[in-house]
Amino acid sequence: MTSLAAYLTLSAFLFCIGLAGALTRRNAIIVLVGIELMLNAANLNFIAFWRFSENPEALTGLMFAIFSIGIAAAEAAVGLALIIAIYRHYKTANVDEANTLRG
Repeated sequence: MTSLAAYLTLSAFLFCIGLAGALTRRNAIIVLVGIELMLNAANLNFIAFWRFSENPEALTGLMFAIFSIGIAAAEAAVGLALIIAIYRHYKTANVDEANTLRG
């Protein structure tokens, strides 16, 4: 059986990869993928703590993870819509070149 520490280590590794991708890349889509990786790491934490809790019949961690997946889907849809709008205006997906948001 896998221990809680193994799940937390995997989650920390995923979070670090997502954070590095979000902070170092300049392409807006790669930044969005990094944020999604960080959200998946949080979901892994929710599930791991729920599984190893004293009362796993409560399904609290599972509900938090499902709610977080719904929020991540909405965030991805809005984020991609913003990236498309910025690309149409600036003709680039580079976040450094689109530094002003004027109407």
